[in-house]
Amino acid sequence: MTTAPGTTPDLSGVPDAELLRLDHQVCFSLHAASRAFGGFYRQALKGLGLTYSQYLVMLVLWEHGPQPVKGIGDRLQLDSGTLSPLLKRLEAAGLVSRERSREDERSVLIDLTDEGARLRERALSVPRGVLDATGLSLDEVLGLQDVLGRLTAALGEAADAT
Repeated sequence: MTTAPGTTPDLSGVPDAELLRLDHQVCFSLHAASRAFGGFYRQALKGLGLTYSQYLVMLVLWEHGPQPVKGIGDRLQLDSGTLSPLLKRLEAAGLVSRERSREDERSVLIDLTDEGARLRERALSVPRGVLDATGLSLDEVLGLQDVLGRLTAALGEAADAT
């Protein structure tokens, strides 16, 4: 079931039983890759004292500065029930501060502490370490990100349509 890159395979003649095989499941390939990334990031982030999810929050703050909780959640596709405990742990570690908005009491603004801002310097080597560990070229990684972005959008649209 291999096709040339950029082409859509014609699956009309492929028996359903063949499509049901585990090694033909894109979701399983993504799951296995995600687990491999998780294991790599656990080691790569150990020296920073961050979990992968905390690292993602820090990436948003390092890139965009102070953000409302909702903004971080939207960017990371996380709901507040998942995000709130993460932010509390980052605050307890002294990396972020949480402050209620003066304009809207329901909104909480998340900002980096001085220690959280300094952590960015120590994190600079993480992306290159990840790139090196993949064994892929930068162009291949960028192409993969493009394909995964399109896959995510298509699946989101399909889910919304059902």
